Amino acid sequence: MSSNSNSEGLRRRILLVDDHPFFRLGLAHFINAQVDLKVWAEASDPREAMRLLEKERPDVVLLDLNLPGKGGLELIKDMRALHPNVPILVLSMHDESQYAPRVLRAGARGYIMKSEPVNRVAEGIRNVINGKIIVSEPMSSLILEIFAGKSPGENTIPEARLSDRELEVLSLVGNALSTRSIAERLSISMKTVEAHRANIKQKLSIASSQELVRYAICWVEESGHAPESLAVAV
Repeated sequence: MSSNSNSEGLRRRILLVDDHPFFRLGLAHFINAQVDLKVWAEASDPREAMRLLEKERPDVVLLDLNLPGKGGLELIKDMRALHPNVPILVLSMHDESQYAPRVLRAGARGYIMKSEPVNRVAEGIRNVINGKIIVSEPMSSLILEIFAGKSPGENTIPEARLSDRELEVLSLVGNALSTRSIAERLSISMKTVEAHRANIKQKLSIASSQELVRYAICWVEESGHAPESLAVAV
């Protein structure tokens, strides 16, 4: 066997999950340039990701949160339930302070924002494979509190009262998607979307649907929670 074949066998295999083909192409090119890492399989949606996770048995999953259908947070929970030994690292554009605690509770091992230097991704992949938890320095103290069963810092954020799905619906409302569009994007019924909207209003003490839309738009503008792609179908 050649030395090149030996080195290929030692490279850690990555399942890359992102619904943007061009982003996947660029990220895969960077990862494959590493001597110890290799993108082994790619998926653009949760269903394909679960199929490839079962078939390919990668060493690590690198995924985005903005995925069609059930979304990244629910996908993490499914992956952890069926394959608890495969570490998951999230690479997302969303504000870390809002999403990193949810990602870790769902079962991922780390959170990296897409605005960080690309070398941070390779470093993060290696670290989660070795059993470490990866977050930014400002998040470290909060994460320690979460694992100790406390999260006083997070609870000062009103949106922390929302479930993962409710937070996703709030983001989509703030990006001007109709109830029908949200239902189609998340693969849920319009009735379920309306139920989530009602729960959001109750938890955030919002009186009307119009006030909910204004709140959601301001929240998106202030915190940068615009989805990277919106399959709008009005």
